[in-house]
Amino acid sequence: MSQVFRFGFIIFLSSLFLGGCASNQALQSGNASAQYSSPEFIPGNAKAEKLWQAFERYQGAPYQYGGTTAQGFDCSGFITTAYRESLGQTLPRTTSKMLSYGDVVHPGDVEPGDIVFFRIAGKDQHAGIYMGDNRFIHASTSSGVIMSNLNGYYWKDRFSGARRFD
Repeated sequence: MSQVFRFGFIIFLSSLFLGGCASNQALQSGNASAQYSSPEFIPGNAKAEKLWQAFERYQGAPYQYGGTTAQGFDCSGFITTAYRESLGQTLPRTTSKMLSYGDVVHPGDVEPGDIVFFRIAGKDQHAGIYMGDNRFIHASTSSGVIMSNLNGYYWKDRFSGARRFD
C-alpha cells in the first residue's frame, strides 16, 4: 500500500513540475468568445501580420512540453519559433527568461506582437502573443496552437503582464 501511495505522490509532483505551460482550454470550449476555431486576422500592424503567418502555419500543432517544432510546441517554444521565423528575432527560450528580458508593457499599452503572461497555480507559467482585439495566440496544453480571448473566463483573471521585444 505504501508503494502505491508513493507512486501516486511521485506522479502528482511530476504533473506539478511539468505544468510549465499549463492552461485549461477545455474549460473554455463552451465559451464562443474565449476561443476562435476559424480566426480571421484584422490587418494593421506589420509585426502582427508576420506573426499571424506563423500562427496559420502552426495552428492546430499539438502541445508538447519542451517542444519547438510543428511536431509539438510548449507555450514558450511556439513564441520563440514564431518570433525567429517571422521577425528574425531570437527570444529567451523560457517563460521566466522572457519575463526577465523583455520591456515591461503596462496593461493599457499592450500592442499586437507583445508577449502576454498568465499566472496559473500561483506562478507566471503560461504565455502567448497578443494579436490585437483582445486576442492572443499560444500553445495550449489541451488544444495545441490556438487563438484565445484575453477576456475569456479562464484567462481574464489570470493575466499577469506583458513584455515587448523590439
